[in-house]
Amino acid sequence: MKGKVFQAMLLSLVFIIIGFMISVQFKTIQGQNKFAASTNDSRVEELTQQLKNATDEKKTLEQQIEELNKKINALDNTSSKTDAAIDTITQDLNKYKAIAGFTKMTGPGVIVTVNDSDIQPKNGEDPNMFLVHDEDLVNIVNTLKVGGAEAISINGQRLIATSEIRCVGPTININSTTYAPPYIIKAIGNPDTLVASLNIKGGIIETLKYYGIKVDIQKSDNLEIPAFINPINFKYAKIANK
Repeated sequence: MKGKVFQAMLLSLVFIIIGFMISVQFKTIQGQNKFAASTNDSRVEELTQQLKNATDEKKTLEQQIEELNKKINALDNTSSKTDAAIDTITQDLNKYKAIAGFTKMTGPGVIVTVNDSDIQPKNGEDPNMFLVHDEDLVNIVNTLKVGGAEAISINGQRLIATSEIRCVGPTININSTTYAPPYIIKAIGNPDTLVASLNIKGGIIETLKYYGIKVDIQKSDNLEIPAFINPINFKYAKIANK
C-alpha cells in the first residue's frame, strides 16, 4: 500500500513539473513574439518555427500526461482489489480465531456451578465419590458440546482443543492453572437446548446429584467468555506439506 501511495505522489509531482514547463515555454515564446515585431523577417520566421516546435512538444506532453493518468487509474483499481482481498482475509482470520478460542465471545447460554458434596460418607463408602473430579468436569463439558455449546470456560479459563482438565490432589488443573471448588462452567449456546442436554435422564448431572455433588444450572441472556491467552507450543505436530 505504501508503495502505491508513493507512486501516486510521484506521478502528481511529474504533472506539476510538466505543467510548469509548458507554462514557462509559452511565456518565453510570447515574449519573443513581441520582440519579433521590431526585428527582421528572418527572426520572425525563426520564432514561428520555435512556436511550432513548442506546440508539437505540448502535444507530446499531453499524450504523456494521458498515459500517466491511465497508470494512476490502473493503480487505483489494483489498490481497490487489494483492499477487498485484505478485508476478506481479515474476516476469515477473525472467524478462525473465534473457532480456535482466541477471541472473547459473548452471547446467551448457561452457567453451571459444581461443588463438592456436604454428605459425610458412610462406613465402606468411597469418600472420593462425594468430591468433584476432573472426569466430572470433562463429562459436563462434553455434554455441553453435544448440546451445541459454541464457547466454554471453567473458572474463567477458555477451553480449546489442547486444554487439559486433570486432578492435582484435591484440586483440578485447567490450562496449567490450579483451581479448587466450586467450579463455574460457562457455555454460550441455546440456553434451552443446553439445559435439556445437561438434565437428560441418566446423564452426568443426575449421577453427580446422586452422590450429593451440588450442581446449579442457570440460564443467561448475555454471557462473556474470555479468549484463550496461554502460549501454544507444538512439540511433535507439524504443518503437513501440500
